[in-house]
Amino acid sequence: MEVLLPPGWPRPKGYANGVAATGRQVFIAGMIGWDAQGVFHTDDFAAQVRQALEHIVAVLAEAGGRPEHIVRMTWYVTDKREYLAAGREIGRAFREIIGSYNAAMTAVEVKALIEDRAKVEIEATAVIPT
Repeated sequence: MEVLLPPGWPRPKGYANGVAATGRQVFIAGMIGWDAQGVFHTDDFAAQVRQALEHIVAVLAEAGGRPEHIVRMTWYVTDKREYLAAGREIGRAFREIIGSYNAAMTAVEVKALIEDRAKVEIEATAVIPT
């Protein structure tokens, strides 16, 4: 994986502007903060992020991948203020589950998610070296 940073651009904090990778592509559907049986155990934003990230890692493992193979993530959040307020806890969960990797990331505030209790949905793309 090669992180793409045009000359003169400041290095983004916590993500990459672009990533180039070669290998087996894995596309992971949006994951939310419920357990594997579809049950929510909390309405805490950071805790739902942690659960969604754990799901991403579990699906990726089924393809033989690891968190460092993630090249892109899209985060859909129902409240950007709640997302920003939970930044420290989200960062901790991200480092513990994903690591300090450089995926290209986008975060978008949405009106709602399909599951009423979901506060965040995260989809990911990974490229596993072949």
